[in-house]
Amino acid sequence: MAKRRRAEKLTAPSSDYSDAEGNVLTLRGSLTPATRREYAAVLSGSPLSREDAWHRAVEFLFERLAVRWKIAGVPIERQRELLQRFRVASSQERAWIRGVLREHCAENFPDVQAP
Repeated sequence: MAKRRRAEKLTAPSSDYSDAEGNVLTLRGSLTPATRREYAAVLSGSPLSREDAWHRAVEFLFERLAVRWKIAGVPIERQRELLQRFRVASSQERAWIRGVLREHCAENFPDVQAP
């Protein structure tokens, strides 16, 4: 019997974005159709609280796209830790992340309206 080759696990491409301090955020280069639909629903949110929907949309995209965030040379790679770190990010860090998400979506997902 011939030995079967193990199927290689497919991984989405990723992109690195660096801030002025040398921290690096790595974002996944793929979004499933289901995730795109979920994101659109989150972004549309409640008409009573557009700001809340906007903040939730930023967090949703970060959660789905962030693969790694290297801060001061220390990598954060576990999904739960990435989200926790995002939630305590300074206003400057959040502004940078939003800019990165917009740039990343424009380059990789032109049909996705980043907040």
